[in-house]
Amino acid sequence: MRTEYGYDVLIVGTGVAGLNCALHLPGSLKAVLLCKDTPDKSDSYLAQGGICRLQGKEDFGDYFNDTMRAGHGENNPEAVECMINHSEEITDELVALGADFARNPDGTLAVTREGGHSRNRICFHEDCTGKEITSTLLKRVEELKNVKILAKTTMLDIIEGEEGCAGAVVMDNASGEVYAVCADYTVLACGGIGGVFTHSTNFRLLTGDGIAVCINHGVAIDNINYVQIHPTTLYTENESGRSFLISESVRGEGAVLLDKHFKRFCDELQPRDVVTAAIYKKMEEDGTPYVWLDMRGIPAEEIRAHFPSIAEKCAEEGYDVFKECIPVVPAQHYFMGGIRSDLYGRTTMKRLYAVGETCCNGVHGANRLASNSLLESLLFSKRAAEDIAKGYERYPAQVSQKACGALDESKYADPDKLLQSYKQIVKNAIKEAERVKPHFGRT
Repeated sequence: MRTEYGYDVLIVGTGVAGLNCALHLPGSLKAVLLCKDTPDKSDSYLAQGGICRLQGKEDFGDYFNDTMRAGHGENNPEAVECMINHSEEITDELVALGADFARNPDGTLAVTREGGHSRNRICFHEDCTGKEITSTLLKRVEELKNVKILAKTTMLDIIEGEEGCAGAVVMDNASGEVYAVCADYTVLACGGIGGVFTHSTNFRLLTGDGIAVCINHGVAIDNINYVQIHPTTLYTENESGRSFLISESVRGEGAVLLDKHFKRFCDELQPRDVVTAAIYKKMEEDGTPYVWLDMRGIPAEEIRAHFPSIAEKCAEEGYDVFKECIPVVPAQHYFMGGIRSDLYGRTTMKRLYAVGETCCNGVHGANRLASNSLLESLLFSKRAAEDIAKGYERYPAQVSQKACGALDESKYADPDKLLQSYKQIVKNAIKEAERVKPHFGRT
């Protein structure tokens, strides 16, 4: 097996977590980023709603309580406090990098509200905030001379040596070549697990490979059964592949949920698991595979300015959101569990970090508060990069070479079979965790 040396940091994933980690590494460190497909095939691109920003010191208590309440009190208070206190810093950095957020007439950042929030505190770009942030970060990363992006390259395993993680075994998707990439530090930013589920808003390629690999290597995993179901995705009888998300911001701006008799049946601004449970209950009572979402209470000009992509997609499916209700159904959306990491992204394996949706640092608890995901991913990936730089130590060359030399190449002879086994590992782990401690947020 060929081995590539010379990298200081290996980052698996090119969503906001992976890109922001690379951006905050010192220019003296050589980094390589891997992505299974192309950089735009990350769930970060799909985020519609926005990114949370503390609305002054007087908002801290409410923001903290909103996050804890949505997470059913299972959040790590220290992580929540850290995220909130750095929210203005993170959004200011994005603006400085070129991200374009909606503005008020006086030039200040406009903010909207979503379910579970007690006030407006979400910065946004139309209904495609994730795309705006991720594409901005990608442009800045592509300008860096010390960072290389390897598209259509799949991580098959991490390399474990006597000094901790020494890199990863990867596959070139085009040629099928399997080879080793050695690095002094490895950061897993490989996203969620939506590809494991039949219906999900995630890209199908996100199958929890990083989770499975860590399970195989004895790296601690927390709350793997804490899977969030989003209340509203567009229902279609011919649904295949990724479910189309109808942003929570739509309800934040006044859209309401209706039963088969077109009567309102719940408080749409409760946390997602509460709204999801209400929808499932109503579907069962009515004997229908969906409920209705009515956007007609939102001014037409607001829909055109704030939700153009949603209106366009609904039109493609034959629904005019300006004149009629649209059918919606819950689908798997977000992963609150993951690889155990601290407030600097450090896992239980030396030299191995995990950031973004693939990790569990306790911010989200048992249920993520809307629009905390982009903020959490950006902040803790930045802190991981800073931690790597602060305590940087070279991986002993002989130890690294020994670890690569000890790899069992037969394990990677059939990559497709290996990746399928990873999906099953994740499924089995979720099932077992659910047996031991059921996740009340799931339905």
